[in-house]
Amino acid sequence: MSSEPTGTADARRRVTELVRAARICMLTTIGLDGRLVSRPMGLQAAEFDGDLWFFAQAASAKVRQLRVNPEVNVSFPDQRNNAWVSLSGTAQEGYDRARAEQLWNPLLKTWFPDGLDTDGLTLIKVHASSAEYWDSPSSTVVNLFGFAKAAATGRPPKAGENREVTF
Repeated sequence: MSSEPTGTADARRRVTELVRAARICMLTTIGLDGRLVSRPMGLQAAEFDGDLWFFAQAASAKVRQLRVNPEVNVSFPDQRNNAWVSLSGTAQEGYDRARAEQLWNPLLKTWFPDGLDTDGLTLIKVHASSAEYWDSPSSTVVNLFGFAKAAATGRPPKAGENREVTF
């Protein structure tokens, strides 16, 4: 029997579901000048266990930034389901051929034309330490109606579920 409360286990499962459904995210690093820098990335690992995997060029700005400051944020929008996930954690860069073979997707040839033999190909592993998600069960139209109603009545709309979890 698990020692963690069911609510926490359910929240972790929901984060996993939302991450898998979104697949495309915004990876935010801290620039060398201290400003936040975000860019879209495609998540490679289908199984989410607290670690996220991305392919990158070793000479890219994002890799240089995380070498100096490994603190990152990864956010996933799932507009079809009106849900959002924000993960905070630490990133590390390193090439592992076996892991790269496991994660490789032929669509990546668009960015890495020589496949796994592309010069400078590396992996970024983000280990999530915490996550927060917003999960709205209603449709966008209902949400827009809720915001309009809130503006008219002065009462906040029902925003759905918001949970924080740690890994």
